[in-house]
Amino acid sequence: MHGLGNDFMVLDLTSRTVDLSAEQIRTLSHRQFGIGFDQLLQILPPSSPEVDFNYRIYNADGDEVEHCGNGARCFAKFVYDKGLSDKNPLTVNTVNRVLVLHSDKHGEVTVDMGAPEFDPASIPFANDTSERQYSRSIDLAGESRALEFVALSMGNPHAVISVEDLANTAVKDIGEAVGSHPDFPEGVNVGFMQILSRNEINLRVYERGAGETLACGTGACAAVVAGCLLDQLDDNVKVNLTGGQLTVCWQQEGQEDNSPVLMTGPATTVFEGIIEI
Repeated sequence: MHGLGNDFMVLDLTSRTVDLSAEQIRTLSHRQFGIGFDQLLQILPPSSPEVDFNYRIYNADGDEVEHCGNGARCFAKFVYDKGLSDKNPLTVNTVNRVLVLHSDKHGEVTVDMGAPEFDPASIPFANDTSERQYSRSIDLAGESRALEFVALSMGNPHAVISVEDLANTAVKDIGEAVGSHPDFPEGVNVGFMQILSRNEINLRVYERGAGETLACGTGACAAVVAGCLLDQLDDNVKVNLTGGQLTVCWQQEGQEDNSPVLMTGPATTVFEGIIEI
């Protein structure tokens, strides 16, 4: 499946148990020697009566991660297409938060991504200031360079950098340098945001464990939150990613930052198959 080109292998584990090793996931994710995907999604039975399913996500490098917004939309489509549930919305439990997934008659899925988190320990991010916008020195092409970014969590860590010319930004080099910075002990997804207007941005995201992807749902949410915090964006924004468009809404209640972020976009099934492991 894919959500705007961010592609997934989806396993239905609601009635059986499969325990894949990191090495097996890396092999399956390989685009020449395996199936090829950015993330592996597992649909599991609910762990409590309050949710409909559990949802686990593994990057192409075999590491488990906390959240994937594009994957959540594919999760909902898979559940409905396979007749696993007819509830709408669905309530899904991830490693560290509960998501609400609502499908409309046009096949688009709106995901209540929960509220962003700014507490450095929750991101996690080594922070020595109370500011929301940070500056760090990174080594790039043999030179030390100061970069400004907004750090936050959408259930997974993000650093959002505002750029003037996205097409001529060294996404891979900067993404790797920021992603491996010691201030992010668990790595970080690095977003590069070019603001077109108060209601539209272009975005590229260098994801930890996967590299640059065609779309990143949590990255789109993080970018809109960052733009709102800097008073550069309104609360309803069209996000143009390499793979297509998402709509992200963050309607803050007064000056509070704990309002949930809503993300809407498509989900597509590409093929089904069987592989021996």
